[in-house]
Amino acid sequence: MEKDEFINRCNRNLKLVRTEFSFSQEKMALMLGISKKTLVEIEKERSSLGWAGSIVLCTVFSESRILNDVFPEGMFDEIHTIAFEKTEPDYRRSHSNRLWWQTIKQNDKYILEQNIVSQHYRVITRDLRVVASSFDMEELEHLMN
Repeated sequence: MEKDEFINRCNRNLKLVRTEFSFSQEKMALMLGISKKTLVEIEKERSSLGWAGSIVLCTVFSESRILNDVFPEGMFDEIHTIAFEKTEPDYRRSHSNRLWWQTIKQNDKYILEQNIVSQHYRVITRDLRVVASSFDMEELEHLMN
């Protein structure tokens, strides 16, 4: 998933999440660190949460059924994939449900997996630490050698 799509999904579901938690616009805006006016503009599709606001929404409302349905592959894995794409390996521990990943290739040190929902790839160590992630499988295959 690209960053813009992630942000758009958050924008489109902001009001549903607010309704799910029975929050007023004032309370929701306060929790997200934005003004009520900005929240109203986002709910009317005239503005956007942006990248940082989308991360705040997913973090503060990580237990939301709405968001977990919107990001069944795991919103934090999506955030990490987008944020760390094409960067140096960070070896963060994967917290995603293994159900969403299909093994493509493995050797004695690494496993190359593909997310069955978003179709992005990642290389993980045998103890499930993420080395890198990308939508380009060939880019990751060289890391395994």
